[in-house]
Amino acid sequence: MKFVIAPDKFKGSLTGFEFCDAVEEGIKMVFKDAEIIKRPLADGGDGTMEVAKHYIKGDTVTVTVNDPLFRPINASYLYSDVTKIAYIEMAEASGLKLLNVEEFNCMETTTSGTGELIYDALEKGATEIILGIGGSATNDGGMGMANALGYRFLDEDGQELSTIGKNLSKVKSIDDSNKHKRLNSVKVKVACDVTNPFYGLQGAAYVYGAQKGASENEIIFLNQGLCNFAEIIKSRYKIDLQKISGAGAAGGVGGGALVFLNGELISGNNLIKELADFDNVIKGADWIITGEGQLDEQTLSGKTIDGVVTSAASRNIPVAALCGSVSITVAQQKKFGLAYVSSIVRGISTLKEAMNNSRENLVNASYNFASLLK
Repeated sequence: MKFVIAPDKFKGSLTGFEFCDAVEEGIKMVFKDAEIIKRPLADGGDGTMEVAKHYIKGDTVTVTVNDPLFRPINASYLYSDVTKIAYIEMAEASGLKLLNVEEFNCMETTTSGTGELIYDALEKGATEIILGIGGSATNDGGMGMANALGYRFLDEDGQELSTIGKNLSKVKSIDDSNKHKRLNSVKVKVACDVTNPFYGLQGAAYVYGAQKGASENEIIFLNQGLCNFAEIIKSRYKIDLQKISGAGAAGGVGGGALVFLNGELISGNNLIKELADFDNVIKGADWIITGEGQLDEQTLSGKTIDGVVTSAASRNIPVAALCGSVSITVAQQKKFGLAYVSSIVRGISTLKEAMNNSRENLVNASYNFASLLK
């Protein structure tokens, strides 16, 4: 039998790679000659860089860049000198994780560091850049990112503005005469798994501003700034960001990347599947085994299992989900298209105990699943 093992991580207990090894061990107890293909996946969130590194076969590059508050930090990205592909997570340079809680303030933060990582990749010769935009501390519409690549944002007096959220409302013109010469030739894919518009009640400021430190009045101000910025972009580049699903992602970087990097917004899930050549390697599989820490009704909203099921359905391959915890009904399982679902937890245990025993429990669950097939 042919099994493709394609999980997300079990956050805090098992990486996707460790999941694959544990499931293989359980299956081989029953099917000693089984063909096992391991394809750990991710959806653009935490842990995606390690998965991407596996497929890109790139090296970690570390660069000194500006953090969200313009302080120098060392940030890393992946680059393959063979494929000329760079994988950049903006959270490494412009993420909330880089700030103390009391420093959260998206009126004052910038995406400059993300642009500096992109600049470095372009200088190294990247022909394709994959940009993950989760976890940002910013609401600057991508101004900082663009500024690091040569764009200038000017006020009504023609003075250059600092590229922070509160200055979106002051932008009156954009000078791109000195933008990086390779931006017109590089292919940029942006991992974007939200559908928020650029501005408005469902836009960047209203939906995400509070968690990035903005007060109610600041959220209103930032939203007005995004409206102004969108109008300037529409006038300058003939692109209406408000009509583009996902433009509001990461404080407007979704839209900014589309305009300033000529980027394409793609689900993080699909990007990683593409890197893994997933739709090809599953050909002829008898089963695909997937899993993640928690299977609930949110799972099929762009998460890894959603992508697995979608690909499997196109080839009529049944999917088994082995998860840490399961909280879906039979009706939801049928709707999701999962042929087999099981929580791997055995006996009564605390969350800590369950996480500590994840590998042993997963081997056991895999063995029992394979035994059922036999």
